[in-house]
Amino acid sequence: MFNSHQHLLDISSSAQRTSDNELDFIRDEEFDSNSGADNMEAPNSGDDDQADPNQPPNKKKRYHRHTQHQIQEMESFYKECNHPDDKQRKELGRRLGLEPLQVKFWFQNKRTQMKAQHERCENTQLRNENEKLRAENIRYKEALSNAACPNCGGPAAIGEMSFDEHQLRIENARLRDEIDRISGIAGKYVGKSALGYSHQLPLPQPEAPRVLDLAFGPQSGLLGEMYAAGDLLRTAVTGLTDAEKPVVIELAVTAMEELIRMAQTEEPLWLPSSGSETLCEQEYARIFPRGLGPKPATLNSEASRESAVVIMNHINLVEILMDVNQWTTVFAGLVSKAMTLEVLSTGVAGNHNGALQVMTAEFQVPSPLVPTRENYFLRYCKQHGEGTWVVVDVSLDNLRTVSVPRCRRRPSGCLIQEMPNGYSRVIWVEHVEVDENAVHDIYKPLVNSGIAFGAKRWVATLDRQCERLASVLALNIPTGDVGIITSPAGRKSMLKLAERMVMSFCAGVGASTTHIWTTLSGSGADDVRVMTRKSIDDPGRPPGIVLSAATSFWLPVSPKRVFDFLRDENSRNEWDILSNGGIVQEMAHIANGRDPGNCVSLLRVNTGTNSNQSNMLILQESTTDVTGSYVIYAPVDIAAMNVVLGGGDPDYVALLPSGFAILPDGPINYHGGGNSEIDPPGGSLLTVAFQILVDSVPTAKLSLGSVATVNSLIKCTVEKIKGAVTSANA
Repeated sequence: MFNSHQHLLDISSSAQRTSDNELDFIRDEEFDSNSGADNMEAPNSGDDDQADPNQPPNKKKRYHRHTQHQIQEMESFYKECNHPDDKQRKELGRRLGLEPLQVKFWFQNKRTQMKAQHERCENTQLRNENEKLRAENIRYKEALSNAACPNCGGPAAIGEMSFDEHQLRIENARLRDEIDRISGIAGKYVGKSALGYSHQLPLPQPEAPRVLDLAFGPQSGLLGEMYAAGDLLRTAVTGLTDAEKPVVIELAVTAMEELIRMAQTEEPLWLPSSGSETLCEQEYARIFPRGLGPKPATLNSEASRESAVVIMNHINLVEILMDVNQWTTVFAGLVSKAMTLEVLSTGVAGNHNGALQVMTAEFQVPSPLVPTRENYFLRYCKQHGEGTWVVVDVSLDNLRTVSVPRCRRRPSGCLIQEMPNGYSRVIWVEHVEVDENAVHDIYKPLVNSGIAFGAKRWVATLDRQCERLASVLALNIPTGDVGIITSPAGRKSMLKLAERMVMSFCAGVGASTTHIWTTLSGSGADDVRVMTRKSIDDPGRPPGIVLSAATSFWLPVSPKRVFDFLRDENSRNEWDILSNGGIVQEMAHIANGRDPGNCVSLLRVNTGTNSNQSNMLILQESTTDVTGSYVIYAPVDIAAMNVVLGGGDPDYVALLPSGFAILPDGPINYHGGGNSEIDPPGGSLLTVAFQILVDSVPTAKLSLGSVATVNSLIKCTVEKIKGAVTSANA
């Protein structure tokens, strides 16, 4: 690198000397024209070897001074044409009272003069470039002289450090400086000075039990509610100490390097296995000896990799991943809750390049029979080349916990590459170590295969959500079909309302630590679990006591057939008790992607003798991809929906969503993308979840009769679904 810079300096110096020599030659040969005002009539050199026929060969040169008018006219003509032909020279000489040869010599001198000025300008530019290269060379030499050996921490010779490692060290130093600056500012407000950083973590000291301090400003109540039941996350809320921050930065750089190699390396690290890939643990341990250390004996390893091309540009994808609210919204079926605890760096140049933040998240499968996975981790974003970004997560559990965590996140995340027309290619890697003993038996094949929490599910969800966002922004909407919402404002409001409905359903269907489930009856997988929640001053929910009930069970029918049955309005009266046997018609429809199963619908239930009278409206969203499907719905008020369809604010529409989550009962051994037209073999794992308002008074006590009614309702629905799909499959 430095030899190339010296080569550029030599070229620049050579060009400078050449330019100076040419200028000296031009000055020796240049006619003394007094900036174009004086012109000799018979020079001995020029564009051609013509001489003034009126001048004897050996006579002394005679000079002629042009008038100001002649100079102005020739200057004006020069701007239009700097090399006039014979006819133009004669015409110009006739108008100005000059001989054609005098005009020719003036233009020769003018061209020579302009050439000299141009070369002087180039010479100045070369001098400036030369100075820049010298300064850059000096900076690189100083950086090398201050470089440290990655193994011992001492001075490093040039040959001991690769270019990539050198760049990582420079980035590390920049992050340290930023943390020092932020810590110094924070010290002024908390009353203590910033401490110097050490690469050695202090040994954990036993502490007496104390009350958790959640004094984080306006979010303290939310933190206390979210992390009330999670010991690991409760520990994480306290933030990083000064001694931990440099260790975290080193971990981020190492994790980034590991993720890039995991995403780009093929065999023998990744071995083909039944239509997918399997990580070779021995090869992994050989390539990545550092990191989080060996796998604890009590944990199982899950590793998967998946790639896809999604309809979103790379900048927006990075923004979604680095904004915890957008990330939770897009991956609502996977992330039950998440929070950014501390931002160590916001990145440079107004983007997320170099952004570093500490987060907590709880990952879920939509069933109360699969425990959630809590992680306290670091998220690091870095740009690698033009149009290529990498976002990596890595667990920070070892910084705080002495005991082995139930779930540990090795370097996981995605590599995003820019593609034409606003598309992006995403390579996703998921690598975790987890205790799977608490998973119910009917879900173990799915969880053990890596599909439930693996890269395929992340990529399939991202692909489907990108298509959903594209439908929100779509302008070329066909107007011929009945029920298609063509108003952009109405489409946007209805999709926003459906998005809130989906998030509310996903947040209440899993085994999140926020929830306290109570088993009502049964002894197998089809237990009905209930929980209660009081709704007060929430414009998006009806006020009162809400009872949530959920159950999961296995069906000997493929996920696609279960999904098609549940989303079809024509078969709804076979299982929906609330429709009371009435005819269900679709009033409005918004497509959410290429798959016809991905859509938002507004349904009308007609009961009684007069089928034209609308008694109830149901908002429904159905989504499907290769890893799972959802059918989520909620009764809605007719007047409120008229406001939404007119482009009004959907946040004030009260919703209590219910619905279904449909998963395959084992590994997926085919590459089907998000196309639900493919009907794979095997059974389905179906979760049914209801939310019902049992009392409109928030302070009222829950009666046993209400619980018994909900229990009976969900069991009756389950039996109807089992009977309908199994008979159709026979």
